[in-house]
Amino acid sequence: MQLMGISDEAGNTLDAQIKAVQQLGWKQIEMRGVEVPGFSKSNFHEIPEAAFDIALSRLQEAGIQVYCFGSTIMNWAKTLAQPPFETTLAEVNRCIPRMQRARTKFVRIMSFKPADDEADIPNEVFRRVREVTQRFLDAGLQPVHENCMNYGGMSAKHALQLLNEVPGLKWVFDTANPIFNTDRARPAPWPKQDPWEFWTAVRDATAHIHIKDATWNPAKNDADYHWPGEGAGRVRDILSDAKKRGYKAGVSIEPHMVVVFHDAGSKSDDAPIQQNFIEYGRRLEKLVASL
Repeated sequence: MQLMGISDEAGNTLDAQIKAVQQLGWKQIEMRGVEVPGFSKSNFHEIPEAAFDIALSRLQEAGIQVYCFGSTIMNWAKTLAQPPFETTLAEVNRCIPRMQRARTKFVRIMSFKPADDEADIPNEVFRRVREVTQRFLDAGLQPVHENCMNYGGMSAKHALQLLNEVPGLKWVFDTANPIFNTDRARPAPWPKQDPWEFWTAVRDATAHIHIKDATWNPAKNDADYHWPGEGAGRVRDILSDAKKRGYKAGVSIEPHMVVVFHDAGSKSDDAPIQQNFIEYGRRLEKLVASL
């Protein structure tokens, strides 16, 4: 297994991200949000060209390979209605040449935020995900879809349906996302998903893994995040199963313990984020070594 982490979980700034990866002795990173000196923080495929040049040069000087682009393409902040699909395709067109420059194979994508009353995946989602996937495949790149707050993450059944409808698409499995996502394949009121059930459904198509761990807290109607293996995400079981099945691809940490990427009210300075990221990485190393 190739250990790494999602960039903005190690800090807001490029400097903090590089230092955290170096302190762990890792050689790869999954780039998502980044603040480059002189520029505002944004996704790695959306920062200005000059900022991207600086970031890529700094990463290369540090000996850190960008293993995956954690893109915002079709993510939980977007629906079929907004923004227009042309905006999505423009994101793809900006992402592809940057991946090629960075010699990055994988890009994380999603499949739009579903409506609360949505029971099935509409054909328009399939069409759009097919087009985005094919554009990356035609460029020699591999899109991986994450089970998150999107159509493909509505249930294991929906994930398999999406994979079946989109040739060439692979999966990035997040161990904790089932903890806070409802199983929309079951009758309402929907129960929360089962991480092990979801993993076993998509493991044959999984080319990348995100590690975070959590338990559901009904009192606050949200998840509490924990060290890897200490929550309900079945992290040890999933990694053990992956190892037995010969999995040798990426395993990327996404602690969420100090800052949550999609929570606008969750903010922190670089120091505590970086410290948590490093400790999380060390704990994951021990867990993997003990399998």
